[in-house]
Order: sequence, then structure tokens, then C-alpha cells
Amino acid sequence: MDIEFDGDVIEWRGPAPFVFAVVPPDVVDLVHELVSELTYGWGVVPAGVTIGTVRWTTSLFPKDGGYLVPLRTAERRRAGVEVGVTVHLALTFSAP
Repeated sequence: MDIEFDGDVIEWRGPAPFVFAVVPPDVVDLVHELVSELTYGWGVVPAGVTIGTVRWTTSLFPKDGGYLVPLRTAERRRAGVEVGVTVHLALTFSAP
């Protein structure tokens, strides 16, 4: 299943900063429907991510009832994505 949406790019500050795209509430509802088939534990959901022509695999992190898409530095730079913008991305889900 593929889902496309626009997500805000945020920085989470912990011991090391991480950058994520926030999955909007209407898309969160769709992901919740798929979780039992896809998660490998702790509510983490594996997915393929596409921003423009840049593609990679990652796992969505659950956060406060929603999900965050990790945006690794290398992929963000290749896609030209900065913190504080809204980015269009596609997620690809498949059962293990």
C-alpha cells in the first residue's frame, strides 16, 4: 500500500538531534489500520520513503498517538529538505 501526504519537518532534540516528518492525523488513521500486519514491535512500522527522486527504507516511530518518519541526514540533503518546511512524501508499506 502506498500513501502520499505533506508533512511538517521537525527537529527533536535528545542526546543527539533527529529530524522527522510528522504524519498528519488523517494518514495516522490509515497507518493504525495497518499496524497489526506490519509492526515488528513497540509500534514501530517499517516503510519505504520517497521524497522527489530520493528513496530509502526506514521505520515510522510512534509518538503521542501519531507517527514520525525519520529523515536521515544523507537523504534530507539529497532531497534538499530543511527543518521547518513542509515536504511531500510517499510511504510504501508491505507485509513481511
